[in-house]
Amino acid sequence: MRSLFTSGVLDVLMENKIEFPYVIGVSAGALTGVNYISKDIGRTARINIGFADDSRYVGVGNLLKKRSLFDFDFLFGRTEKIVPMDYDTFYRSKQRFVAVATDCATGRPVYLEKGKTEDIMKAVRASSSMPLLAPEVHVDGMDCLDGGVSDPIPFKQAMREGYDKVVLVLTRDISFRAAHTSSVRSYAIRKTFRGEPNFAQQLATMSARYNETLEEIRKLESEGSLFVIRPDRPVTVGRAERDPQKLEALYNEGRDVMQRELKPMKKYLGRSLSDLWPF
Repeated sequence: MRSLFTSGVLDVLMENKIEFPYVIGVSAGALTGVNYISKDIGRTARINIGFADDSRYVGVGNLLKKRSLFDFDFLFGRTEKIVPMDYDTFYRSKQRFVAVATDCATGRPVYLEKGKTEDIMKAVRASSSMPLLAPEVHVDGMDCLDGGVSDPIPFKQAMREGYDKVVLVLTRDISFRAAHTSSVRSYAIRKTFRGEPNFAQQLATMSARYNETLEEIRKLESEGSLFVIRPDRPVTVGRAERDPQKLEALYNEGRDVMQRELKPMKKYLGRSLSDLWPF
């Protein structure tokens, strides 16, 4: 649900006709990125705010019925009838779109790209399936879960693809650092994924690696190698937040921050702007 900030950012980009040639998203960022590629302005917000208090979408009852806190069948089924997605625009778009998932057998990230993976929507579902709160998703011959376990902020993959100007959207303020994994959670991880030790190791050490990545981002940002868009203040919205007012406030914060950062972002992008406005 913290992706409401991201959706505010992306809606402003769409309103300004800014299309990045390469888009990579992980976890809820992948879900939000889909609507950026399909040019469905406001769709992420309408779903996450409109269905926040709907137990069919998110709730502990889903854990009992479907082993998942979020009901992805409801998300990709019922909500699409009410808030339809423009699939034609999504699949026809020349923008590259990649969803990051984690291969549970190896614990390594997999980068599943539209037009190359067997089912990009299944890849997005895998990318967004939180360990311990969702079942594994089989895609491209692999059983996968949340890409954040192995590559929580996948800006390096964009760089490996040859993109030297990278705009990074984070959902936490600059002071945030992930809490250390507790002994209780570590035990639950080892027990749940005892048959997949590589994944269990990645999940148990995720917080430490995430914090290391944040430090690297700060360094690259200060050097001018990355352009980072993030909330101005600590975010109190939880990953399964159900308060529509808090969600709408976070969405509006994303819009405000992006509107403020449009001019500095254009300056950072420089001559590459010609690649972003093919109109």
